[in-house]
Amino acid sequence: MDRTASGSARSGLVAALRPQASSFPVVPMRVLHFYKTYYPDSVGGIEQVIRQMCVGTGRLGVTNTVLSLSREKNLVPIAFEGHTVHRVPLDFELASNACSFASLGALARLAREADVVHYHFPWPFMDLAHFIARVNKPTVVTYHSDIVRQKKLLRLYQPLKQRFLRSVDAIVATSPNYMESSEVLERYRDKTRIITYGLDQSTYPQADPVRLSYWRQRIGPKFFLFVGVLRYYKGLHVLLEAAAGLSYPVVIVGAGPEEAALKAQALSLGLTNVIFTGAIGEDDKVALLTLCYALAFPSHLRSEAFGISLLEGAMYGKPMISCDIGSGTTYINIDGETGLVTPPADPFALRAAMRTLWDNPAMARAMGARAAARFEAVFTAEKMSASYYSLYREVIARRALP
Repeated sequence: MDRTASGSARSGLVAALRPQASSFPVVPMRVLHFYKTYYPDSVGGIEQVIRQMCVGTGRLGVTNTVLSLSREKNLVPIAFEGHTVHRVPLDFELASNACSFASLGALARLAREADVVHYHFPWPFMDLAHFIARVNKPTVVTYHSDIVRQKKLLRLYQPLKQRFLRSVDAIVATSPNYMESSEVLERYRDKTRIITYGLDQSTYPQADPVRLSYWRQRIGPKFFLFVGVLRYYKGLHVLLEAAAGLSYPVVIVGAGPEEAALKAQALSLGLTNVIFTGAIGEDDKVALLTLCYALAFPSHLRSEAFGISLLEGAMYGKPMISCDIGSGTTYINIDGETGLVTPPADPFALRAAMRTLWDNPAMARAMGARAAARFEAVFTAEKMSASYYSLYREVIARRALP
């Protein structure tokens, strides 16, 4: 299968789903986003996507509200970059499924005030909350990924998941690759659209000379970079195995549930060329994205449906290394064009790809330039926001039909 979606039929479909903002008049509307985590409590890929949606569609006249769960106390609504964040207490987690009794009433109340409710899948509690809250508004689901873990619980969840996805007005796949490879999306092809993630570089801080100087002195002029939450599907254990046969600096940015295990692995491998920075601020992240030689993104499971930090690498004009897992990672990173693609969970292939980029700086620069050009052509927040705005209008109009 051509994972670059270069076939004429698929290209036509994708183009048709990306209307320009100028193709329709601006109509004010209210959209409620519902997801388990959001700013300021959590800064991950899906949170960044929701943020970009809210900022981008806000420029088109959409009033956005985000409802999420929090471990914090004394929660009050927060104004954030032109939209409002409502947080309710997280009560407990069951198999990584965050649950909140207060969210049921909050969802019902905020949905009554919205024109569209925008859900972010996967989150099984969200499916249940949709029915308990009796949401009766036009609904959109962004399908961020399949559920890969908890196979036994997944069988119990299947009836609820199917009922939920049948009930919503529209489902959005985040890349042609994921649309073609997801068995779940295949069942709902008639209501599924493809709208790729997009970023707006103006929402990122300018590179700070002080932070650039700090990281340049700490790491050196040439290094591989990973940015992300340290989760099981990120393939970082494979990156450490690959780094064991190299002397190149590798910087791992982020914190998460796998952090302790990864540091223990690095220690057991005797790695002196790997730096764990932990969680860092946006100024430092931008400095590292600006300075790095290339992005290493070894996610090896389909829970990684897209890869926002990979997209950030393209935005900053960096060559990339990723794995072919039938997801959006190989829609962002085209093998031999914007970087190199390896088989998943293969440290020898990953090491060879790192060596190839390191030893061929002219090729790496050319790949980075093509990555930046592809980002501007396909992955801007403006394009994503225009497509979602059009979809919101469509589901509202469809519900209004007699």
